[in-house]
Amino acid sequence: MSNSRSSARDIAVMALFAALTAVCSQIQIPLPYVPINLALFSVHLCGALLGSRRAALAQTVYLLLGLIGLPVFAGFTGGPGILFGKTGGYLIGYVLAALIDGHIASSPDASFISKAVHMLIGTFVCYLFGTIWFMVLTKMSLMLSLTYCVIPFIPGDLIKIVLACLLSTRLAPQLRKLGLA
Repeated sequence: MSNSRSSARDIAVMALFAALTAVCSQIQIPLPYVPINLALFSVHLCGALLGSRRAALAQTVYLLLGLIGLPVFAGFTGGPGILFGKTGGYLIGYVLAALIDGHIASSPDASFISKAVHMLIGTFVCYLFGTIWFMVLTKMSLMLSLTYCVIPFIPGDLIKIVLACLLSTRLAPQLRKLGLA
C-alpha cells in the first residue's frame, strides 16, 4: 500500500473517531458541574483500535474542533471557554487516556484483562488531570470535587470499559482486514 493511501486512510479513520467522540458527548445525563456522557467510551474504543499515536491525534482533532467553536462538546457546546473552563481538564484528559489505551492496540492478541487494565489506567489519568484542573478553577476541596466529578461516574465508566473491550475485540480483526487498524 502506498504512503499516500495509508495517510488518507489514517486521516479518515481519525476523523471518524473524532466524530464518534462528538456524537457520544451528546448522549448525556446532565449533572450540576460535569455531565455524564458516552465520550470516554469512544476514547477507549479509539485507543483500543487505533493505537496510541492515531488515537491521541483523533482526540486532539476533537478538541480542536471544539476549540474553534464547533458544538462538539457535551450539550452541543464548543469554544475556548469550554475547553479552558472548569471541565476542560477532563476533555484534555481524553487525549491522555487515548495514549494510554492505545498501548493495547500494538498487540492484536491483547486479552480482555489487558485492555481493561489499560482503560482503567486511562480513566484514572483522565480523572486525575480533570479533577486537579477542576479544583484549581473552582477552588473546591478535593472531597467536594470527587463528589461532583468522579464518584458519580465510576459505575458508568466501568460499564463503558467493559463495552469498549468487548466491541474492540470484535472490531479489531475487521479493521485489520480493511487496513485501518
